[in-house]
Amino acid sequence: MLFIAKTEELLINDQIRIAELMVIGPNGEKMGVKRLEDAKTLANYAGLDLVLMSENTTPAVAKIMDYNKYRYERQKKLKEAQKKQRESNKEVKEYRLSVTIDVHDFDTRKRNAADYLKKGHKIKAFIRFKGRQMAHTELGKDVLLKFAEELSEVSTIEVEPKLEGKQMSLLLAPKK
Repeated sequence: MLFIAKTEELLINDQIRIAELMVIGPNGEKMGVKRLEDAKTLANYAGLDLVLMSENTTPAVAKIMDYNKYRYERQKKLKEAQKKQRESNKEVKEYRLSVTIDVHDFDTRKRNAADYLKKGHKIKAFIRFKGRQMAHTELGKDVLLKFAEELSEVSTIEVEPKLEGKQMSLLLAPKK
């Protein structure tokens, strides 16, 4: 559950210590500058809370509203913003293959990668060459291209296989 930090909490009802306030009604209409007691009476009469929105202005601004509903809506917006942020920060999942990969290992990695691609994540498949394998990097490239071809229904190649030192990598993006 999300909790709002104490610094973001607004003063309500009896917590307010300012003598005169510009009062805004529950429907957004300006009710004018009122004494604190009068503003509290108006809020009580409406069955709502008096919430200090801005104490740094002259006069300070208070609004008559349902404070719990206001907090709930603010938390909902914050959750939605975080959700959108998570969606925009999709992960890049890495899969390590080898030149001599077995059929079943290849199929398992392909199946897992397909699931990730369907969720909208990108896939980076790479092969690390050891010893004499560096003389036959084309075999590794074939394995990576076969991996991309097997996943062609759910992905497109974003970055072609390229050799960087002793590692060859390929980047796959999900199809739209």
